[in-house]
Amino acid sequence: MTQKTLNFIALACLSAVGIALFSQHVLDMPPCAWCVLQRLIFLCIAAVCLLANLFNARVIKKIAALTSAGLGISGVFAAWYQYSVAAEMFSCDLTFADRFMSRTTGLDGAIPWLFGIYASCMDARVEFLGIEYALWSLLLSAVIVIASLAVLFIKNNTAK
Repeated sequence: MTQKTLNFIALACLSAVGIALFSQHVLDMPPCAWCVLQRLIFLCIAAVCLLANLFNARVIKKIAALTSAGLGISGVFAAWYQYSVAAEMFSCDLTFADRFMSRTTGLDGAIPWLFGIYASCMDARVEFLGIEYALWSLLLSAVIVIASLAVLFIKNNTAK
């Protein structure tokens, strides 16, 4: 059950990034700095969970789950901040997300089709089924935290 849960988390993260890219490139919904930061968080979670497939040791699965939970918490914070603070700002310039994606990592310029920042947070407010994308991201991040904690704390998990 442990690795299946980690694989499910990875699939959910990759699906979320896929939906974001579809929304950006097909539906012409440009992302803001906080949007692309959340993409990076989801991709890191997916990578950690999938890397656990390479090891049979139970402790590696637990470390992957702990890392996934920590990244999930950062995703909850990023989505909450985007929804409640950044979406009310005219510009995301000089916020943590902008500085991290542009200046610290340079990912916005290195991989612009994935991490390019093309809108302000106020302009990037988009809904799906009547709920803003930021709230969907917050919900997924919360589910990731819960699933990761389940891997950590539920007894009788197997390493396979």
